[in-house]
Amino acid sequence: MQMHHHKASRDHAHGTDSHAEHDHPTGHMHHMQAFKQRFIVSLIVTIPILMLSSTIQEWFGFAVTLPYQHYIVLLLSTFVYLYGGWPFLTMMGDEIRSLKPGMMTLISMAISVAYFYSASTLFFHQGKAFFWELATLIDIMLIGHYIEAKSLLSASSALSELVKLMLQEAVRIRPDGSQEEVTIEALQVDDLILIRPGEKIPADGIVKEGESMADEAFLTGESKPVYKKRGEKVYMGSTNLDGALKVEISKEGKESYLSQMLSLVQEASRSKSHTQDLANRAAGWLFYLSVSVAAVTFAVWSMLTSAGDSVQRSITVLIIACPHALGLAVPLVTAISTSLGAGKGILIRHREAFEKLRDVDVICFDKTGTLTEGKLSVTEIYALEDEEKMLRYALSLEQNSEHALAKAIIDYVKERQIGPIPITKFEAYPGIGAKATIEEKTVMIGGMQLLEKESLDIPESMHRYESEEASKVWLAADGKIMGLFLLEDSIRKDASEAITMLDGMGVKSYMLTGDNVLVAAEVARQTGITHYEANLLPDEKLQKIGQLKKEGKIVAMVGDGINDAPALLEADIGIAIGAGTDIAIESADIILTKNELLRVTDAIRLSKATYRKMVQNLWWASGYNLIAIPLAAGVLAPWGIMIKPALGAVLMSLSTVIVAFNARLLKDRPSR
Repeated sequence: MQMHHHKASRDHAHGTDSHAEHDHPTGHMHHMQAFKQRFIVSLIVTIPILMLSSTIQEWFGFAVTLPYQHYIVLLLSTFVYLYGGWPFLTMMGDEIRSLKPGMMTLISMAISVAYFYSASTLFFHQGKAFFWELATLIDIMLIGHYIEAKSLLSASSALSELVKLMLQEAVRIRPDGSQEEVTIEALQVDDLILIRPGEKIPADGIVKEGESMADEAFLTGESKPVYKKRGEKVYMGSTNLDGALKVEISKEGKESYLSQMLSLVQEASRSKSHTQDLANRAAGWLFYLSVSVAAVTFAVWSMLTSAGDSVQRSITVLIIACPHALGLAVPLVTAISTSLGAGKGILIRHREAFEKLRDVDVICFDKTGTLTEGKLSVTEIYALEDEEKMLRYALSLEQNSEHALAKAIIDYVKERQIGPIPITKFEAYPGIGAKATIEEKTVMIGGMQLLEKESLDIPESMHRYESEEASKVWLAADGKIMGLFLLEDSIRKDASEAITMLDGMGVKSYMLTGDNVLVAAEVARQTGITHYEANLLPDEKLQKIGQLKKEGKIVAMVGDGINDAPALLEADIGIAIGAGTDIAIESADIILTKNELLRVTDAIRLSKATYRKMVQNLWWASGYNLIAIPLAAGVLAPWGIMIKPALGAVLMSLSTVIVAFNARLLKDRPSR
């Protein structure tokens, strides 16, 4: 007897193209549109305010005069103050109530002081009005916050995506054997339901009749389809692959495995912490600084000069303290880095988490569909006699099947350029395999269940394969085994390189998987991961991530399945591989659209570059204030150096231009 043994090459298919806050997307859309509308209207009203400003007329050498000109400007400015400034005034209330003055308080203080002081100058005829500064200040703040809201417009719909998996209807079998369509809510424990091939399972239950394979990878992380027969448990949300099943419901919907997953996602989503915005912290410091300097300015100058002059100088301090450029410093960099990331296949959904990625200590990887391709392929075949005949018979039997194992065998045989031959008397055994007559032989293909059903003996030379962890498909002709296919989930081709690069960046890699220890150990060996844990349920993944966070580590999680969704939310940074399930993508802070693990290292580098640019911009924006506020206070007045609001406005504009230009330079810094 001649034996053939062939080791298949592990072919890693190249991935194809496929955060913001975790609030509902319509909220952000409304927020963004509100800023946009207020900006456009305020800008239109600002034009006549500028045209009627004596300072602007003086700068550009033209003259426009109207009857009651000052009062027209007051009315227009009142509209801009109340309409354009309303979002900032209302949000200031929130900051003050929480005793955390920040950007909104600083903006509201500046526009309110500018408005009320300017209005008073018309009636008391003392001091200089700041109406055009007020209007342009509000316009710039509105466009800055519009850019920010736009960059945040991507909200998590994790819960609604999970609910989609909970089917709305099921087929219930009445006691008399007839069938009826019912809603999931109408199902009760002990009801008997019919689940056809290819359908999702609508509730947890026990198989009462039928045999099939079920795909549970998205729930458990186990890459192999699971054989189901009478007495076996099935779970809501998993897919019935190739046979009809009659299932007796064992749990109500709210107690099912998928519903428990929903609860985990809800809990993790609620407990998700957000880092405070950098610009808001800077604004908070500027608020205390400007108020303190204004108070000191008034106190000192009231002893040296008239009350009117001291009031105007302290008012100038408060107006100049308003951060035109600071309002744009972070949103502009955010918008540019979001665009730059998208071009590299990195979608940033949650800004604070993305910023935190620069300091990540540990990255936890799911195995199935993340470190691996998430689909089975033939890794080894064993033929007792004629290898080509074995492959031809297998292709002929499997060519009409939609099963994942069958597809992998078809792809493998076709790569060897071997074609099928005619078959007759084809018969499918759901969950077991198939049988047909080929060249006057009764040929069968299937898993271990086929061997048990047909009482086939495994030849001695093939006993060593019984302990293999790979999925096994046996081929038999006329009651004798011809050969065996071994199928495994192939490792992504860039996984090892990505792990090595992360190690070089000082980031530790962990693998957390629901698959068994032997499979996990082999994947860890091939990728270079030294820390791994197997047989983990979703809540155990949460515990592991929670433990790492308690140790003071900043933890990222990379996954693609529903069983990863709670862990993606629990981690400081959740990263989803793009080909994964909707629920994982919707639970993530960052999405890698190109299915390449090297994008993780790209994302870390982009995060570092973005943060550097933000800090630079904050220094440019705040630096203006740190210089302008003391000058406005009159520190250099003894030497004849004073800053007037008009000059302050020019410097403010220059600061804004520098910040905008510096943000654009982020494009020139490669992310890797």
